[in-house]
Amino acid sequence: MNEHAAGISLATLHKATPHDSAPKHVSGTAEYIDDMVEPAGTMHAYLALSSRAHADILSIDFAAVRAAPGVIGVLTNEDVPGVNDVSSAHVHDEPVFALGKVQFWGQPLFAVVAETRDQARRAAHLARIEYRDLPFALDVRAAQAAGGKLVTKPLKLERGEVEAGLAAAPRRVQGAVTIGGQDHFYLEGQIAMAVPGEDEDVTVYSSTQHPTEAQVMVAHVLGIRQHAVTVEVRRMGGGFGGKETQGNLFAVIAALAAKKWNRACKIRPDRDDDMSATGKRHDFVVDYDVGYDDDGKILAVDAVFGARAGYSADLSGPVTDRALFHCDNAYWYPAVRARSEPLYTNTVSNTAFRGFGGPQGVLASERWIEDIAYALGKDPLDIRKANFYGRDSDNVTPYHQTVEDNIVHRVVEELEASSDYQARRRDILAFNRTGSILRKGIALTPVKFGISFTATWYNQAGALVHVYKDGSIHLSHGGTEMGQGLYIKVAQVVADAFGVGIDSVKIMATTTGKVPNTSATAASSGSDLNGMAAWDACEQIKARLLAHAAKLHEADEADCRWVEGGMQVGRRFVPFAELCASAYMNRVQLSAAGFYKTPKIHWDRATGRGHPFYYFAYGAAVSEVTIDTLTGEYSVDRVDILHDVGRSLNPAIDLGQVEGGFIQGMGWLTSEELVWDDKGQLRTHAPSTYKIPLASDIPPVFNVRLAEWSVNREPTIGRSKAVGEPPFMLAISVVEALGMAVASIAGYRVAPQLDTPVTPERVLMGVERMKGMAG
Repeated sequence: MNEHAAGISLATLHKATPHDSAPKHVSGTAEYIDDMVEPAGTMHAYLALSSRAHADILSIDFAAVRAAPGVIGVLTNEDVPGVNDVSSAHVHDEPVFALGKVQFWGQPLFAVVAETRDQARRAAHLARIEYRDLPFALDVRAAQAAGGKLVTKPLKLERGEVEAGLAAAPRRVQGAVTIGGQDHFYLEGQIAMAVPGEDEDVTVYSSTQHPTEAQVMVAHVLGIRQHAVTVEVRRMGGGFGGKETQGNLFAVIAALAAKKWNRACKIRPDRDDDMSATGKRHDFVVDYDVGYDDDGKILAVDAVFGARAGYSADLSGPVTDRALFHCDNAYWYPAVRARSEPLYTNTVSNTAFRGFGGPQGVLASERWIEDIAYALGKDPLDIRKANFYGRDSDNVTPYHQTVEDNIVHRVVEELEASSDYQARRRDILAFNRTGSILRKGIALTPVKFGISFTATWYNQAGALVHVYKDGSIHLSHGGTEMGQGLYIKVAQVVADAFGVGIDSVKIMATTTGKVPNTSATAASSGSDLNGMAAWDACEQIKARLLAHAAKLHEADEADCRWVEGGMQVGRRFVPFAELCASAYMNRVQLSAAGFYKTPKIHWDRATGRGHPFYYFAYGAAVSEVTIDTLTGEYSVDRVDILHDVGRSLNPAIDLGQVEGGFIQGMGWLTSEELVWDDKGQLRTHAPSTYKIPLASDIPPVFNVRLAEWSVNREPTIGRSKAVGEPPFMLAISVVEALGMAVASIAGYRVAPQLDTPVTPERVLMGVERMKGMAG
């Protein structure tokens, strides 16, 4: 087994190493696309958006647009020389601009290209458009009432005898939970700049998590081969899934204009238009029927996951699939049936967001756990423990994969002890008995999260490593950096492989011209895939260098070994730079392309069976809250987290990911509310109306630890585990704690059933409901 698979560190791996861009972020010198020096004559494009939720387009008069100052021209669907579609699902349901009909308020109609951005932006509002309004459905219930039109094929997962299990259960709970969506609110909005080249060539600088898909879309729309399109990404100012597919349109428009007028073109929407025109986390309504016994042990689950998908497929199929994959969270269901409904709505097409449907599935599972606990008068933690997957049995998921690496028991037990959960809960129960206007709540919730793309073919990665004569190293791979620390982790892998300092490794921008056919940086798999691909390239070069050293110094290869700083050849130490220089002089290749594909995984969607995940990541969180029963206002007073990242590649980066994931999850579940008016317009389209968490919302006591004893049983890079998405769901503990505080009003006899986001208004309505129940 290789050194990295065994988790043996030579130099930099498993150490807290600063983010490579951190000094640039602090000093303001990190270069994003809008900071790049624009080529002479750069044009600027701006989108014109629809002002109807659903309507036929009767006519568009461009006369005032074309006559506006600085306008070079207008781009419409008629300017598309190739395939008029930017659908990541490849079902041709997303034209570049609306075709004869608008299907949501904010749908792009055309783009204005002008000498300056301000001129393009102003001119985009001058077109005279005639519409004929059509009926529309905006949310899950409206879509179901309108006939339940789907945007893509649904999925069903089933195991065991569900009907018999429900019929035989001593107790049963039926209900529904409404789960809100979320805007990505990345710091850097959508942006792209295209520079035309000779012949068909075009280079696109795009803020995208999926350079290859942007390359494919540009090629399709321009009607050219993919080799003529180069997409480059140095860094993004945040992505969170919102730049996995949503950047395609902007890359395509910039490229269309660049090739049409043979001038560079840049497009960057305002925040308001960005939020109106781009997809969000899917909101769900989950209808469920759960049978259980007097001890709270779940016997059967039947659930339907209805999702607001929007007007086109986008990634709604795999997102709603992933919701089903996580409807079990950490719990064993003897019988289970889960079905998805990716529903057509006249809203922007929803898309990937951190967790990719998994958070909605986990939240639904915690709802019925909560219902059972309050019905039995028990601590919800006791119900959770009673239903955990077993260590050696009762460990088969709804998709028929056996859970082989279950550590949820240890994670929860350790956190329960270290957070002093039981004593604190007793104190809170005593405090609430005083009848104070203020009420408190506490909850401990677990997370089990599968790691891998469920689209099996995405579980591959490439890397390109060059070693120069002076021992410096040039690193390229297919992953993209959006602030999460992927670049520094892969650089640590390379530095560790050669036993050199991190300063010897030059991190290069991701470009389709160096590493082709890349997968999206998503599914928490960036480090797993790209780290192993880079390691493979390093091993190829190291094998050549070892053979060269043995030959040069007339030693057996068995007597040559890599050490920190170079190679030990017998009794002679050869510094790495000296070794590289001599290899060049002896015509040894010092470059290699690495490749990795995740083993063991397979998935048959038609049968709902397989082994879609390489391994599972685990975590748990305890949250304590205080609510004001007169106003609904509340505070998150303390949070304790224990999270499993295997053997951490970079503890500093991983702790940051856990902390950031939790706070972003808390925002989704408490303050980030998406509101559409009765005409179908998104009204929460700016920081003034859409409330992401602030620094002041971080709990005053925030204890976060990594499970340092954990080592991935699978031979991942450094025996690490993914960290991007799993911590996001730890914030469900906040919802559960708020629920306990609300339920105290009725003596914990009624399940609080708070829909999300749990805004102060919803807390207050929950309190009033409980008062009615108590009366």
